[in-house]
Amino acid sequence: MTTRRDADISRREFLTRLAMLSALAASYPATALQKMRSGAGTAVSPEWAGKDPWLTLAAVQEQMFPAGDDVPGADDIHAIVYLRNTLDNQAADGEDREFIFNGVEWLNDLTQEHKSKPFIELDETQRETMLRQIEQSNAGQNWLSLLLTYLFEALLADPVYGGNPDGIGWQWLEHQPGFPRPPADKTWYRLGRPVYYRRKA
Repeated sequence: MTTRRDADISRREFLTRLAMLSALAASYPATALQKMRSGAGTAVSPEWAGKDPWLTLAAVQEQMFPAGDDVPGADDIHAIVYLRNTLDNQAADGEDREFIFNGVEWLNDLTQEHKSKPFIELDETQRETMLRQIEQSNAGQNWLSLLLTYLFEALLADPVYGGNPDGIGWQWLEHQPGFPRPPADKTWYRLGRPVYYRRKA
């Protein structure tokens, strides 16, 4: 049995998949995203979102999964909310949580060393440079791969888990979700059940 960290998804592979998804979902109306974004702008950001590790993780997610006019980005799919809901509970994978949080420290240590500032204060080009640098190590690759896995889940999971608001990811991909959909009080982390993952092929 493997954990999410064993799922080897590189950034290059992720971007390739994203490009394929964009082509498949080209008919998704940009106006729907614009409407959602204008409404989301009035929402109150939770207090925890302005603090690390979530602040840095959200910035990394945005760099890895940027939005386009007709493509929902990490912020649109509430990727950081999904990630926190998934990790910040007793039933979560403790190793994933520790690894992700340690990665935030490594990343900020690296950016302080090379840029004399934390990751969130870097511009887009500098952020990309730093992520490509940590990608050169096995630990860095695994960290980015794990975050990519959670990004995909935020895009595709039922909105009850905090991501994919109003099924925005499903609409973009023209995906019909399965039924019945899970009620809020029957989500896996509220039931306290362990999560099992696919074996590596």
